[in-house]
Amino acid sequence: MKSDLDRLMRDRKLDAFIVTGGEEFNAARYYLSDGAPITHGTIFKLVDRRALLACSRMELEEAAKSGLEVKTDAELGYHQRLQEAEGDSLRATVLFWSDVLARLGLREGRVGLYGTWQVNKTIALYQMLTAELAQYEFLAEAEGTLIEEAMLTKDADEIRCIRSVAQRTNDVMEKAWEFIAGLRRAGDSLLDGAGQPVTIGDVKELVRRELMARGLEDTGMIFAQGRAAGFPHSRGEADMPLRAGQTIVFDLFPRELGGGYHHDMTRTWCIGYAPPDAQAAYDTVMEAFDISVEAFGLNKPTHLMQEAVLDYFEGAGHATIRSNSSTMEGYLHTLGHGVGIDIHERPSISHLRRDELCQIGNILTIEPGLYYPERGFGVRVEDLFVVNENGELESLTPFRKDLVIPLQDDGGAAQ
Repeated sequence: MKSDLDRLMRDRKLDAFIVTGGEEFNAARYYLSDGAPITHGTIFKLVDRRALLACSRMELEEAAKSGLEVKTDAELGYHQRLQEAEGDSLRATVLFWSDVLARLGLREGRVGLYGTWQVNKTIALYQMLTAELAQYEFLAEAEGTLIEEAMLTKDADEIRCIRSVAQRTNDVMEKAWEFIAGLRRAGDSLLDGAGQPVTIGDVKELVRRELMARGLEDTGMIFAQGRAAGFPHSRGEADMPLRAGQTIVFDLFPRELGGGYHHDMTRTWCIGYAPPDAQAAYDTVMEAFDISVEAFGLNKPTHLMQEAVLDYFEGAGHATIRSNSSTMEGYLHTLGHGVGIDIHERPSISHLRRDELCQIGNILTIEPGLYYPERGFGVRVEDLFVVNENGELESLTPFRKDLVIPLQDDGGAAQ
């Protein structure tokens, strides 16, 4: 949590950290500024001190919403440094950072670097910092960073926000179900009220409209049918007509409009009816889902949940990434991951990660699946969970887990 930042800094022997970046969405800056709607700005924090947000004059009012100490870059002397650097913005940034750190009382020490920026600019900035500011040791963590560690557990305000996003996402899933259930079947085709075939693109357009109406935005939903559903991250082809009796993997993971917290859920549907092999795979996945939930335990390693699912799938005759790391069929991924401002956060639920524990405040997915593209189907079911204050695994995804969407006007015979 954000309240752990100073402890985490001391653990890493950091005297300060800086969060920087360009205009693109910046999860670390969003997190530390409480979602202040700014497109520029650099955050400076010394251990056991309140953070300072240096921003453009144009965004001063928005930056004030961060709750941080706020000063404009002009007030802090950036434009003077830019003149001295003859317009070289990178060199001016290095000099400016040195000025700000000194102003805050740090003239030497270890400084962590975080944020999001173009990789070429990031490398060039790091090289110039280390070459010209020898009084500071700049730390660039590759994995398990200070920010990632803080984001690992969510505070009460974050959980309330994610609950809200979850409720709205579940409502949109319901709208998609109702839309499909209202179609008319003609053979294996699905037709709208005007008698026109309905495509995957039509469903996605509906979902995007419903998300926008609720203050959410699509971040690349998966709506993959038939063979495409057998590839876990196939997005689905917009011009493909919906077909009865084919599995559809619908993975919806929107976030707050403009950037913010996510929800993540997946359902597998067959429209009208389910073929026997799809139904069997679905029943197996649902059993794996229940097994994984039963394997959860507060302060227990997350890998135990994945291993319980691996044992079950392998015992049922399915290949897994543990039994065959190159398999293209069976169970092809880990069981889940953390969710927050980033769609993939810690903790990881993987048999290859032995150092992750289930903690109060975790927000995580559980999403077992089976994939058989050459047999024309894939199945995945996913809920988002919070490890609540009682140490219980609580689902934020109450939407039904029925495989078959029954049609109100089924013009084709059930198979």
